[in-house]
Amino acid sequence: MDVAERTRAKPASLPHRGADAPMHPAGRSAGGRDRMILNLFFEERDDRWFPGDRHFRPLLRRLLVGKSFISGQRRVLLNLCAGLDRLGIRYRVNDYRYIQKHPEELACIIGRPFVLDWFKWKNPLLLGVAMYDHPIDAPERLKDLDVRRVLVPCAWYADMFRPHWPHVDAWPVGIETDLWTPAPADQKSVDVLLYDKVRWDYGRYEPELIEPIRRHLEANGRTVEVIRYGHYKEDDYKAALARCRSMIFLCEHESQGIACQQALSSGVPVFAWDRGGPWQDPKYFPDKVRFEGGVSSVPYFDARCGMTFTDADGFTSGWGRFWSQVSAGDFAPRDYVLDNLTLEKGALHYYEIAEAAMQRHAG
Repeated sequence: MDVAERTRAKPASLPHRGADAPMHPAGRSAGGRDRMILNLFFEERDDRWFPGDRHFRPLLRRLLVGKSFISGQRRVLLNLCAGLDRLGIRYRVNDYRYIQKHPEELACIIGRPFVLDWFKWKNPLLLGVAMYDHPIDAPERLKDLDVRRVLVPCAWYADMFRPHWPHVDAWPVGIETDLWTPAPADQKSVDVLLYDKVRWDYGRYEPELIEPIRRHLEANGRTVEVIRYGHYKEDDYKAALARCRSMIFLCEHESQGIACQQALSSGVPVFAWDRGGPWQDPKYFPDKVRFEGGVSSVPYFDARCGMTFTDADGFTSGWGRFWSQVSAGDFAPRDYVLDNLTLEKGALHYYEIAEAAMQRHAG
C-alpha cells in the first residue's frame, strides 16, 4: 500500500479540521522523556465560495476529471506522516479546535500561509517547508507571531533565507523506499526516461536544450520515453521507471526534487541538468531577488546517483561516459537514498527539530 492509501486510511492523517488524535502509542525519546505529540497543519487551498468549500472542491474535481496529481506539498505531508507512523511518534492533523485550546503547544504549519489568517495564533510555530518561496513574501504581521523555526527543503535554499530569517533549518522529507523499488533488469525495455520539468521560458529551452538532447539520443540509437511534470499520475511514473534504464532530469532548480529522488530510490541513475547560476524564479529574479550560492536542480545527489551537465553541449560531451557507467552498473542511486532520505530518517529529523525548538525556548 502506498503512502497516500495508508494515510488516507487514518482519520488523523486526513487534512481537514477537527481530525482525531493519532492512534500510535507515544514512544520515548533517547533521554527517556515522553515524546511530545506533533500538531501538524496542512492546507493546499483556501475557501473560495463559502466556508469549508476547500474540502469539497477536490472531490468535485475528482468526479469530473479523475484522480488528481499529487502536489509536492501534499507529498511532504503524506511522507512525513508515514515516517512518523513507522517511528511510533504520535501526531494530530488539522485539529484547529485543539490547538486553540492549548496555546502552549507547538503548531507545525506545513502548508500554505493563509492558514495563519484563519484565527489569531498564540502558539509557538514551526513553519515550513511549504510556506513562502522567499521571505519577502511574508507579511509584516509574521513578526508578531512566536515563530521558533522556519524549515526549507535544502541547504542552498536555507542560505538564501538566512539573511532575512536566521532561524532556518534545512529539512528534506523522506522517500518511501518500500514503494519506489528497483525493477528486475529483464523488465527494462527503454533506455532513457526524459523527465521534463522545465517550468520557465519554455520557448527558449525547447529548441536550445530539450530537442538537442532528444536528437543526440536518437542519433546514438537510444530509445526514449518522455514524461512531463504535472501531466502524469504517480502510478504512470512508477511504471515508466520500471521500464527505463536511466533518467534525464530537466529542471531549472529544485529545493528538494522528490520525483528525482523517487527515481534514485527505484535504482534508476540520473543524468541531471544542473545549470548553476542564480536563483531564477521569474516571480523574483532579477528585480526582487538576486541569489547565487550553490543553486542546484539536484541538492541531494552524489557520484552514486549519476552525473550532471550544465547545457546542451555539456550533455553531448558527457552522455557517453554516463551511458557507459549505466551499462556497466557502476551507479548505486538507491544506496544514496537509503543512507540519507528514508521515511524514518526524514520523520525523526523533523521531530528533533520540533523538540529542539521547544527545548531551546524553555532553556
